Order: sequence, then C-alpha cells, then structure tokens
Amino acid sequence: MDQLKRSDKQVAIWLLIGVGMTVVQIALGGITRLTGSGLSITEWNVITGTLPPLNEAAWLVEFDKYKQTPQFQLLNFEFSLKDFQYIFFWEWFHRLWARTIGLVFAFGFIWFLWKKAFKKEMVKPLAVLFLLGALQGGVGWIMVASGLSGDAVYVKPTRLALHFILAMGLLSYTFWFALSCLIKQAQLVRNSKALKINCLLLGLLVVQLLYGALMAGHKAASVASTWPTINGAWVPDQLFKDQSFFLNFIDNTILIHFIHRGIAYLLIILIALWTLSLNKINGSILFNRVKKWPLIIVLIQVALGIGTVLFSKGIIPGNWGLFEWTAQLHQLTGMLLLLSLVLTLFVIRKETA
Repeated sequence: MDQLKRSDKQVAIWLLIGVGMTVVQIALGGITRLTGSGLSITEWNVITGTLPPLNEAAWLVEFDKYKQTPQFQLLNFEFSLKDFQYIFFWEWFHRLWARTIGLVFAFGFIWFLWKKAFKKEMVKPLAVLFLLGALQGGVGWIMVASGLSGDAVYVKPTRLALHFILAMGLLSYTFWFALSCLIKQAQLVRNSKALKINCLLLGLLVVQLLYGALMAGHKAASVASTWPTINGAWVPDQLFKDQSFFLNFIDNTILIHFIHRGIAYLLIILIALWTLSLNKINGSILFNRVKKWPLIIVLIQVALGIGTVLFSKGIIPGNWGLFEWTAQLHQLTGMLLLLSLVLTLFVIRKETA
C-alpha cells in the first residue's frame, strides 16, 4: 500500500510538472500574440523545425518564405532581417516548448510504465491526456494556417479562441488528474449546493476565457480604452451593428468588449457571495485553505483587466510596454483562477444520501 501511495505521488509530481510547463506554454502563446510573431514560421516541420536557422543563408531562406505571407506584404513590409529574427524567435520558442512538453510526458510515461506505477484506472485518463495534447498541436497549426493566405495579417480570432480554450482544457484535465493522485477522501467536503455553484462559476469562466481570447484576437482592448464606461457610455451604441445577429457575438469588437467586461463584474459578485457561503461550511484543512483563493485571484484578475484596457491607448507597435505587461499578467491570472476553481471543484463533492 505504501509503495502504491509513493508511486501515486510520483505520478502526481510528473503531472504537476506538466501543469507548470503548460502554464509557461500558454504564457509563451500570449507573448507570441502580443509581439505579432505567430505567422513568422510558415511551415509545420515537427522534427526539422526543432532547430532555428543556423547561418545567414538559412535565415534568408526563412525570411523569403515570410515575405510571401499577407502579413509581411500588407503590414510588415518594412521589416529588416533583424526584425524578422525577433518575431521568429518567439514563435520558434513557443513551438520548441510544446515539443519539450511532449517529450517530458512521453519519457515520463515510458518510465512509469516500466516501473509499473500506473494503476488500471489511470490508463483511460492518460490516453485522453495524450489525445488532448495531439489535438491542441493540430488546432495550433490550423490557427496559424488561417493567417497565411488571402488578406489576413493575423490569425482568425475564432481559431485563436479555440486554440486557447483547448489549452485551458488540457491544463485543467492534467491538474485534475494530478489531484486524483494526491488528495485523500478524508480531505473532501460534501455540499451539493456549493458544488452546483462551483460548476456554474466554471461554466461562466469558460465563456469569459473564450471572450478574452476573442478580445485578444480582435485587439479589442483599444476600441474602448476607458473605464468604468465604454467610450463614455455604460451601454455603448452599435452592439448589434452586423447584419447577422449571431455574427456580432464573435466579430463585433464593441459587443465582445461589453460582454467581457460584464462577465468580469458578474464573476466578482458571484464568487464573493459563494466565498461567504463557503465560510459557513465546516470542512477539512485543505478545504479551508483553498476556498479563499478564487476570490483573491478574481479581484487581481479584474484589476489587471482594467489596467490592460487603460494602457491600451499607449500601445506602440514593436515595443513591449505597460499594455503588454498587464495583458500578459491578466492572462496568467485567468489561468490561475481557472485552476483555483478546478481545485475547489475537486475538493467539494455531492452529498451522499
């Protein structure tokens, strides 16, 4: 039994390393987006793409490929080789880190398989984990490909949102798997009402994360760089300016901005009320530690969101400034908020009859 418990802990540490690496990968994706680097590599070479160009001739070949893209022809036509090398680095590093995650999981899997550390109930979650990782890589390339033709100078916002939300799903699934190896039954709390609210908050947060990705894809922060109003109005005009009603929800930047702000306020209120109700529950030491974190993180998250909006008026193309810092930290706290709610969801269980 002790050996099994020890192996469970080792598997959990391996999974938590994956969680940490995935957080870094998503952060690198944010840097790639903020620096406009996502379309700098025009091919998806899983093996040969591991190394960057190693001499000037190789750099010029890659630069010539980039020159064929609409982003270069319509937006970055004044780029020098040095400018190209800068954006190439971030996209290359983003892809390299993804490969590294794959290797860490593959070697870990082989090691634990050899050591017979996996229980039967771990096999299915592990298969799902690898499938989610492969799906994420495939969607990532589909996203990049959407910006390499026609008159696109950036990737399609909807595909960016899909890529981002799948990454969040992979992150949450890996974290949940790790928790199942670490947390004992005695540390769980039974409260059906708190569980239902937790599920509601997670669902609302998923929608919020989707709209955060659409905000990023449309660069919608700068369409209303004011707070607390949106360009002087609490409810702005042209919320439904597109002829197709439903198209407004994914393409109308003012509506996207309005929804993203509104859900943020709603999350603060609901999480605050939920936290108050959790404080009335007599739970385990673990429960008492984790129940406070969603409220703390969401307050920081919203403050960073406000800062991102206000600093968007000072965006300087090609320069990493206050907007980029707050936007990156805003994304990071979004991930932490998601993980905090996944943690509480794991700890709070349905009441037994």
